[in-house]
Amino acid sequence: MPFHSFHLAELPAGVAARAWLRPPTPERVPGLRHAEWLAGMRLGAPVVSLDRLQVRRVAVFAEWEDEAALEAFLADDPIGRALATGWHVRLEFLRRWGHVAAYDGLPDRAGEWDAEEPVVAVTLARMRLGEVPRFLSWGKPVERQVRDDPATTLSLAAFRPPRTIATFSIWRTVRVMEAMVLGRAGDRRHVDAMRERARRDFHHEFATYRFRPLSEHGSWQGRTAIVPRLGV
Repeated sequence: MPFHSFHLAELPAGVAARAWLRPPTPERVPGLRHAEWLAGMRLGAPVVSLDRLQVRRVAVFAEWEDEAALEAFLADDPIGRALATGWHVRLEFLRRWGHVAAYDGLPDRAGEWDAEEPVVAVTLARMRLGEVPRFLSWGKPVERQVRDDPATTLSLAAFRPPRTIATFSIWRTVRVMEAMVLGRAGDRRHVDAMRERARRDFHHEFATYRFRPLSEHGSWQGRTAIVPRLGV
């Protein structure tokens, strides 16, 4: 089973530009299977704003052959060393819904979990450009729902033009995350948006991934210990 990581870092302009023009690839980084290099976004921010697309604040979702490959990248690669100045969480894959070709090797389910343990959720989508107005109409209320949920300790979106969008959230427990997804708490924004997507898809590809957080490293915007009860 491959190993995953999610990174957040605010990079110097020159480093960010080089990474955008020539992001890490399996051909250049030993042990890397795939990486999504994305610009940070603030959930619920206005569509046209500096908060909506933060090019120097990067988010990277990566799949590795093993943890040793990630360690070598962070220590030896210039872009890896820049990412290491930020924050990242190392992840054990548990569950997949949907399909994105870049992560085809992941099964539907790879493990068991406890309803009271913390969980990380990642969504990844390749947009249909003609559906962007519909997506924003239905998606922004869900962004605000996740952003404002007290059961999350960190939630954000990220984007790589022209069509890749991702979300990342850390939840205090699996139980509260599932309650949000299923609308059990009385807020049906997520449920309604998923029903609309099923009626007419916003995306060419779309998948949601569930992970168990294994360890976190560094800090993000002055915060550490972002994953609740890690190691307890």
